[in-house]
Amino acid sequence: MELEPRIFSTKALRDFELIEEAKAGSEKAYTELMKRYKKSLYHTILKMVRNVDDAEDLTIEAFAKAFKNLSKFDPKFTFSTWLFRVATNNCIDFIRKKKLNTTSIQAGYNNDDSKSDLEIKDNTLDPQETFIRRERMELVQEVVTKLPPRYQTLVRLRYFQELSYDEIAKLTDSPLGTVKAQLHRARELLLDLMKDSKNAI
Repeated sequence: MELEPRIFSTKALRDFELIEEAKAGSEKAYTELMKRYKKSLYHTILKMVRNVDDAEDLTIEAFAKAFKNLSKFDPKFTFSTWLFRVATNNCIDFIRKKKLNTTSIQAGYNNDDSKSDLEIKDNTLDPQETFIRRERMELVQEVVTKLPPRYQTLVRLRYFQELSYDEIAKLTDSPLGTVKAQLHRARELLLDLMKDSKNAI
């Protein structure tokens, strides 16, 4: 069934062209798709997670997942709709995981007849959470070896060992600001590297 171009905007039609080029291995197509949506996607994610560092991480993951699954893209929808859905689902998984790990202890001490005691979560990851964590690691490990050694170390500490910025700063004996700046640069390099592979990590 042929698409009806008139129901799509010029931008959406260009996205369709870029997707086909990207699937054929065009690095420029990946780059243009990222440039088109990186800023708006980041701000959307930031509204959900309310943390700049997490938003930057999740923006990378959203593009990585979208590029990895371009073959599953359904042209009945616009690329932007599909990309933002991928990002939103990823954010929901992230938020759910974070809530599991930060459940307030107060929930177990309410004296009323509510079901608050049932809200206490076990910090042990269930199979789904384990999958989410493993998937997030796999998204970057295929290209992390292409980064400069210093960035490789920081990325591994941040994403593979899931250390905080403070912990990384202490472990590497570096100023906190330096760690944040270098990890920000590492994220940018990862975005650049994603387009160099057809699998896009």
